[in-house]
Amino acid sequence: MRYIKLGRTGLDVSPIAIGAMTYGQPDRGHPVWSLDEENSRPLVKHALESGINFFDTANMYSYGSSEEILGRALKDYADRDDVVITTKVRHTMRPGRPNGGGLSRKAIMSEIDASLRRLGTDHVDVYMIHRFDGATPLEETLEALNDVVKAGKARYLGASSMHAWQFAKALHLQERHGWARFVTMQDHYNLLAREEEREMLPLCADEGVATMVWSPLARGRLARPFEQARAGERAATDGAFADMLYRATADSDRLIVDEVGALADAHGVSRAQIALAWLRRNPVVAAPLVGARTVQQIDDAVASLDLDLTDDEARRLEAPYTPRYDFQGVSDEAEMDRIKASIAGYANI
Repeated sequence: MRYIKLGRTGLDVSPIAIGAMTYGQPDRGHPVWSLDEENSRPLVKHALESGINFFDTANMYSYGSSEEILGRALKDYADRDDVVITTKVRHTMRPGRPNGGGLSRKAIMSEIDASLRRLGTDHVDVYMIHRFDGATPLEETLEALNDVVKAGKARYLGASSMHAWQFAKALHLQERHGWARFVTMQDHYNLLAREEEREMLPLCADEGVATMVWSPLARGRLARPFEQARAGERAATDGAFADMLYRATADSDRLIVDEVGALADAHGVSRAQIALAWLRRNPVVAAPLVGARTVQQIDDAVASLDLDLTDDEARRLEAPYTPRYDFQGVSDEAEMDRIKASIAGYANI
């Protein structure tokens, strides 16, 4: 494994990160596709044996179960100082109760302690805000996060999925007040979703912020033929959410997915390796988040690090792309509910 520095920090991370949303007790989250502890632990162990030291989770994943499973596995299989753990805060953890979510000082101080208990550690390496919280003054959120770092409960700070102007404002306020700065941005980026290239990725490159990519394989659409878009266990039940991310782009998507398949055949590798190798061409991308459900998926991700696409191959993959719906800035829960209501079948997820 060839480790890289995370943005402008001195932190060494593997250029592949394990996304632990996949791991969580089924009765506490996504009952169909999440893996319970017995089935999750071998995958965490295999990732470590493959040289991966970068693990991402969130308090909301299976309502804390993901943090618990990941924390116990890392305690058993790794030295804490050798691994990099990130977790997130924002979404509601106590539905229907006041201060049950959001990015207020009260919520942040409560949730960081809860996450540390579940992870079984005294600190996380990167503490991230999961979405923007328009109901809380940004200064309140940023000062609270700074205090989390000063208390030693987090080494660095990160953010996820928001408008570029919101992120720019946050970075400005952090610099102005001398608060701990965001060093990572976790966003939605892949061959079928490239809207971040317009503003967010150039901003991150200019500010020295590393990006961690969620859904790097477009909910599995880039890992199989176009006709099998919902063939995977998660895709079969998460289809409505995927439609929200990739709606009205079927013709363009088919051309891109077909080109991924053609290049995979030409190189004698999996489609996933092609899609991940394309991401690695962008220097602002530190690591894709791989929600591996099998050992083979981890092996494919690691193997992609040895695959270099030519400029011509990259152009072939990129040429069919058409603009699409920008999901990044949807942070208001009422707005999200309206979007969900417009998609048939979403309530069944």
